[in-house]
Amino acid sequence: MKRNYLLINTLAVWLATITNAYAATTTKVFNSSILVVVFLGFCALVVVAQMIPAILVLIGMIKSVVKGSNKKPVEVEANK
Repeated sequence: MKRNYLLINTLAVWLATITNAYAATTTKVFNSSILVVVFLGFCALVVVAQMIPAILVLIGMIKSVVKGSNKKPVEVEANK
């Protein structure tokens, strides 16, 4: 019972100390030129273009791990 009482009091004190977060008021909104938008779009295009081959390689690696390898190691003359 004392543990529940302590928990309830702790939560009550903790919740009583929480205040609202006031954001800064500003009237300035998205005010960039078309060149900034084009540059950001180009950056996004580069990121997506880099991700496509990486995803394909990852899928190939997962397939090879799941499939397993039935190949036997090749013995070389020097190792005999």
